[in-house]
Amino acid sequence: MTVVLSPDEWAARERAHAERVDAATAGHRARRSDGRAHPVEDFLFRYYNHSPAKLRRWHPGAGIRLAGAASGERAGWRHHRLVGDAVELDVASFVAARGRTIAFVRELVAATLLRPPHLGCFGLHEWAMVHRLPADDVRHPGWPLRLGPAGTDAVLERHTVRCSHHDAFRFFTESAVPLNQLRPTREGQASLEQPGCLHAGMDVYKWSFKLAPLVPSHLTADAFDLAREIRVLDMQASPYDLRELGYEPVPIETPEGKAEYLERQRAFTVRSNELRRRLLDVLSAVDTPVPAG
Repeated sequence: MTVVLSPDEWAARERAHAERVDAATAGHRARRSDGRAHPVEDFLFRYYNHSPAKLRRWHPGAGIRLAGAASGERAGWRHHRLVGDAVELDVASFVAARGRTIAFVRELVAATLLRPPHLGCFGLHEWAMVHRLPADDVRHPGWPLRLGPAGTDAVLERHTVRCSHHDAFRFFTESAVPLNQLRPTREGQASLEQPGCLHAGMDVYKWSFKLAPLVPSHLTADAFDLAREIRVLDMQASPYDLRELGYEPVPIETPEGKAEYLERQRAFTVRSNELRRRLLDVLSAVDTPVPAG
């Protein structure tokens, strides 16, 4: 069924979304204007290459018709169509263009939801990214390693490394690759992705914005907020010392640090799975046949 929103109704939703995004991205936008960088808060924009301006654009999703929008810029947006004086998403057009991506994300999200979480990784992917590297060659060279290069290498080498996420594994140093029990690839992503992985949790944001305007912006914004929180733990548990920025370390090399990491990882697993279910509901509601091949 199609829901029709009056101009006042959808303008209020659009405005609320813009205000939410502006508040969440204010720090990043301010730093960008004067060339500063932040290893935690700026990560989502650099890694996913999705700008605050794109995140700010409001999409109601499928089945929502915006009355009175035909005279505005939305009338010219790709994959939208006019219905009298209203504008709505042209689902058939979007699926024809993005059907393969929809199918991939649907399969990946469904498989991840069915898989039990692996909660013993302790964020060691960040340690594997600096293994046996010179201090000036690490991913965040402006920030010191808490335990120094030798201490950092020793922590990684005495742990079991079981990274299942391709986009984390591909940044492992050459010496760290043999330490990983798995060999994740892009092609095999759906067979390994598991809901305990912090990067997989952040990726719910990626899949949401990549499938806009089919995915409504409130879901994308919720996924963005969770990804920001996950990134904080990601870096608190990393080998970097970010106390100058207000981030107390989660020292995963200690029993206390491991316990804190596991508790927060479990909570993120629950929340990311909730978002996956919402995303899967959106993608499963698309009735237009997905192109083969």
